[in-house]
Amino acid sequence: MSGESCLHQLQPQTGPIVSVSSVACPKTNTCTYRGVTGNKYVQLNVGGNLYYSTLHVLTRQDTLLRSMFSGKMEVLTDKEGWILIDRCGKHFGSILSYLRDGCVTLPKSRQGIMELLAEAKYYLIQGLIDLCHRALQDNEEKALCVIPFITSPKEEERLIQGCVRPVVKLLYNRGNNKYSYTSNSDDNLLKNIELFEKLSLSYSGRVLFIKDVIGDEICCWSFYGQSRKLAEVCCTSIVYATEKKQTKVEFPEARIYEETLNALLYETLPVPDNSLLEATRRRHNCCSHSEEEEAVELRERVRRIHIKRYSTYDDRPLGH
Repeated sequence: MSGESCLHQLQPQTGPIVSVSSVACPKTNTCTYRGVTGNKYVQLNVGGNLYYSTLHVLTRQDTLLRSMFSGKMEVLTDKEGWILIDRCGKHFGSILSYLRDGCVTLPKSRQGIMELLAEAKYYLIQGLIDLCHRALQDNEEKALCVIPFITSPKEEERLIQGCVRPVVKLLYNRGNNKYSYTSNSDDNLLKNIELFEKLSLSYSGRVLFIKDVIGDEICCWSFYGQSRKLAEVCCTSIVYATEKKQTKVEFPEARIYEETLNALLYETLPVPDNSLLEATRRRHNCCSHSEEEEAVELRERVRRIHIKRYSTYDDRPLGH
């Protein structure tokens, strides 16, 4: 198909043809739209994705597409009359929706918004660029989870009593120490805090995690279910070294995982099965296993028991 016939197909019957030029490639032509307006449909091939739109929509805003279809630029067509645009066509439908309506539903993922932003920049659509920038900024500011800080005993009681989910509380206050710390205590205190943050990111939708910085302990975990205390893991002890007392902070990772999983049992049924609770409380007597290996074994054992026992009540798998 020649460039002239391409223009006859896409412009109104009375629309003027200003210029038509052929390229060397026998399968494609270039043509220039000038003075062609109205609601005549245009066939667009964007990176292999085919779209129909009107010249009115394409030239509505001051964008690269207006330049392409108002005679300021030449456009490439194939032998069937499709306008060829060498861009990814994944988000071109969103581009047309924004040009037509002035608004568009953005992709749900951050990656999708960034891809749409790249296309908006290419087509010089400033309004859509601003919309994508605002969405990306909102995503950055949105917290993955919210962890309340306890400021008084009454607030702690209110949070625990008013929560229908299991509760895990970490109390840490390095300033409560009366003696010097052992060499590994600071590292272990940091490991406890890091594990608390890791668990909160993994289970924030199922467990309420709270921090306590006003208690009397240095590092202590507490676990609650149905508004009552289930267990407590104190990570500090007093030891003697060279005839003086020192405070030792430990990192009982396996025990913390065990009690967290115990607390999760309270989210499924009003009263957990005693046999299941007892199974999760069993400890390995083999001294050759490290704390990390024991924690992994405990998590896997409880996961299997949880799924087998409670599959009829809750289809959600226990998180890893």
